[in-house]
Amino acid sequence: MSPLLVVEGVRKSFGARRLLDIAEIELAAGESYVLTGENGSGKSTFLRVLAGLERAEVNACRFDGRPVELHNYPVWLRREVVYVHQHPYLFRGSIADNIAFGLRARGMGRAERRKLVREAIAWAGMGDLLDVPAHRLSGGEKQLVALARARVLHPRLFLLDEPTANLDAEARLQVIALIRNLCDANSTVLLACHDREIIELPHMHRLHVENGAIAARAVLPAFR
Repeated sequence: MSPLLVVEGVRKSFGARRLLDIAEIELAAGESYVLTGENGSGKSTFLRVLAGLERAEVNACRFDGRPVELHNYPVWLRREVVYVHQHPYLFRGSIADNIAFGLRARGMGRAERRKLVREAIAWAGMGDLLDVPAHRLSGGEKQLVALARARVLHPRLFLLDEPTANLDAEARLQVIALIRNLCDANSTVLLACHDREIIELPHMHRLHVENGAIAARAVLPAFR
């Protein structure tokens, strides 16, 4: 597969501590990757750098062959990359309103917006929650909304930060099921997590963060 994203020379320090010192990382189009590593190793920071939410020294970056500057994140790239926080923020209002937020921001018409939101709700299996105000959802339910809100935008790159952290068993399985679906989509997925079941998803490429660097690990066998 051709590379969707190539980043070279990523360095990030906090005071005297060098958190990230990555020579190069390449993500292929249509593939799925999981960042592993100890707490504090820089996994979440790296995702935020790629999302344009945190500054770092970056020698070069290319997205779909096009040079970009992550510290001066272009508008067109924000349409191609979606970041989902470990604790996603939901606006007050309905689930449908939250999922439609990005579509409204892009100026999409109401009829098309409603169609895509209905599809996203069905994809996330949230049809029985439509009457529940977003601020009253559980942590797992909020994560489902956040994933649906990301997917409805059809980005080329999904960045997911610890999507199953602090979820109960049922919610965790629901989120993993959606991540399986994302991994089958024609988009690239990069997520940070410690969840063994996600790490062992079929065709998931493991990138291990240690001492600021990233080393590729073999694709692990599918879990049973």
